[in-house]
Amino acid sequence: MSAPGLVGLVVVSHSRALARAAVALAQEMVHGRQVKIAIAAGLDDTTFGTDATQIVEAITVAEQGAGVVVLMDLGSAVLSAELALDLLDDELRAGVVLCPAPLVEGLVVAAVAAAGGASADEVVAEATGALAGKIGHLHPVSASEALIDAPAGTDELTGSFLVENPHGLHARPAARLVQEARKRDARAFIRNRSTNSEWVGAGSLSKIATLGVRSGHEVEVRVAGSQAAETLDHILALAARHFDEPLTQTPEVTARVTPPQAPVGASPGLGIGPARSARLQPITIPDTPAEDPTTEWRRVSKAIAVVRRTISELRTRTAREVGEVEAAIFDAHQLFLDDTELLDAVHARIDGGESAVAAWSAAVTALAAEFAALPDPYLKARAEDVTAVGDQVLRAMLGSVASSANATGVLIAADLTPAEAAELPRDQVAAVVLAFGSPHAHNVILLRAKGIPAVVGAGPAVLSIAEGTVVAVDGTSGEFVIDPPEDVRRQFGDRVAALTLRKNAARARATEPAITTDGITVRVGANLGSVDDARAAVAAGADYAGLIRTEFLFLGRPEAPDVEEQTAVYRKIAESMDGRRITLRTLDIGGDKPLDFLPTPAEMNPFLGVRGIRLSLHHPQLLSDQLLAMARVAHQTPVSVMFPMVSTLDELFAARRLLDEALAATGSQRPPDLEVGMMVEVPAAALKAAAFAPHVDFFSIGTNDLTQYALAADRNNDAVATIGDTFDPGLLALIRSTCRGAGDRVSVSVCGEFAADERAAGLLIGLGVDALSVSPPAIATTKDAVRALDSREAAGAATAALAADSAAAVRDQLTPTPRG
Repeated sequence: MSAPGLVGLVVVSHSRALARAAVALAQEMVHGRQVKIAIAAGLDDTTFGTDATQIVEAITVAEQGAGVVVLMDLGSAVLSAELALDLLDDELRAGVVLCPAPLVEGLVVAAVAAAGGASADEVVAEATGALAGKIGHLHPVSASEALIDAPAGTDELTGSFLVENPHGLHARPAARLVQEARKRDARAFIRNRSTNSEWVGAGSLSKIATLGVRSGHEVEVRVAGSQAAETLDHILALAARHFDEPLTQTPEVTARVTPPQAPVGASPGLGIGPARSARLQPITIPDTPAEDPTTEWRRVSKAIAVVRRTISELRTRTAREVGEVEAAIFDAHQLFLDDTELLDAVHARIDGGESAVAAWSAAVTALAAEFAALPDPYLKARAEDVTAVGDQVLRAMLGSVASSANATGVLIAADLTPAEAAELPRDQVAAVVLAFGSPHAHNVILLRAKGIPAVVGAGPAVLSIAEGTVVAVDGTSGEFVIDPPEDVRRQFGDRVAALTLRKNAARARATEPAITTDGITVRVGANLGSVDDARAAVAAGADYAGLIRTEFLFLGRPEAPDVEEQTAVYRKIAESMDGRRITLRTLDIGGDKPLDFLPTPAEMNPFLGVRGIRLSLHHPQLLSDQLLAMARVAHQTPVSVMFPMVSTLDELFAARRLLDEALAATGSQRPPDLEVGMMVEVPAAALKAAAFAPHVDFFSIGTNDLTQYALAADRNNDAVATIGDTFDPGLLALIRSTCRGAGDRVSVSVCGEFAADERAAGLLIGLGVDALSVSPPAIATTKDAVRALDSREAAGAATAALAADSAAAVRDQLTPTPRG
């Protein structure tokens, strides 16, 4: 118990682990009376971030009657703490002081001072001087004070860098620069030397955008502060790495091109309902008089806190389910919320008598106009991001919700971000029709996982469909009918009802095995990315876990999980699977999934570079730790270890040697239920499957990557979306080659999205595949599709498909689609 009358302390950090360690260190230094130290750190145990609402709760806990001193680590932690102050009632706020001291040294000194009965002001003074001893020892004559207060151009460190990113400092690289600039005790400014621009703060995303930095432009940097040298070094190193962005066109900047072919069925199923635009309806700004500035600013602060948490949760979910690159766009959205220029503008308007809603709306509109006025078309388009984030805050203040989140009917859009797809309620959205997009894009993968029928590549004309017009959608064939006649509506409604009944019947039999009409059993497993997914898989009737994406343990954290943590999580998944076999894929990192703690050089073609097993073999300790954790779990439950992106026998042999060493390190005999396999995602691996077969127990075909490699079509590029079609006879030939190379000894499964397409079940079984692994919601219908097959007829259909001249021809051969 802390003694009454002592100053309480609050630790605000982006990392919960860091905060706990700092508090433990500080408490070791305190003897006698214990000080109350509350933590407001991280969005959860593994997700970095700060939250004003969490800080308010911590301040309330820490308050013991003598005030509270808040210490923060860096960047947005300070802004979150300032927002938290505005959320407190006046009486509690009066006793809270934000301390500028460094977190670790300051906390230790603050805890000792508070335990000695010092006042809040005395605690702050002691903590602020915490670095004096270190500075005196390492730099007897320090110029840090002079640097902090120096006029522009005086006693500052300077540097410059050339921007080589194809689209200059657009949202993602600019966000990385802002994050780096905010990390330390320094003030950084940049300007575009190529255009002779003005200097702007490097911590403001909006101001960086106004510089119009394009590829080939030179940027000057000047930094002042006690950590100026470190800050400058890190900024220049980040620029040299091209802001951790590949120097190729990314999905975010790909131009939209009208599809040259017919619309593509991207997510199977039927849906009918009124058309609903994914574009949000305009927000009406109420003409209500403003209350006092403190009350109005508190409304803004609360709304920002709500939106910050929402965006953080979406970022975490998107990184786990889709990929780190797509999730990174949320970093820019978060930075808009923290942008000092924007917040200062809002504050000034509120102080001038405007209401919170009016002030925020005007400031966001002005900022969006700055982006829209830029000459670069890509940066001009970022006005949409500013408006989208701004609208989120407005809706939070007004208590309204985004119309697309509550849409009922058929959603019509140019495209959807993965986050928007993740937010759609599957029980309300009958179908989705996208003017552009790819059937293999991550947003469509999410729609398939939700069981929402979808058509992509429908063309820009669909954007003019009037709101409320009835649209009938067949997500299997890619057909849709606008304003169908009454008899067509009735027929389509009957088909939807029949399909619903069939799905319900399939769910009722989901736990039963999938056996073809001629007695061939096909295992149907689940693709998993978390413990929660494992529970959902069992409930959905999965026979096994066909793919566990272990990246979820490694993404978005400053260091790799140790062997103990990995072992615990893999065991938890195994327990959730209730004794069923689990397939643990080693890290599939690289390409679109970088690791924070393992920076890699920028690559011209990252999907053709160091990724999957190549990256793991470049960092053998990382792979050895992962294999040791898997080996430990294999002694308790059936485990399949799977290596991704294998191209050569040497890669497979090297990985197996590390696995053998891990098994030896467990000190036990090789587990009898351990299997070893590899993914087939590279065309060369499919063609030489017979060479790999003697050295593995199974092959697992990843059709997503195999398709884009075989057809040279990036699945996230709208311009080539219709080329990258998994029904292409060339891709089917690679699957057949894999099955023939496997022979009778090696099992062959498909874990790509193709496995969840009911039309594909017959093709895959006919080609020789003996197991399918799909997202948990697709398990029941996949099993049902298998039960309708005769394996000999499936083989005949597969042979005919291989002889077809196009993906469209293959689809034509498969129509009518199985039972609805």
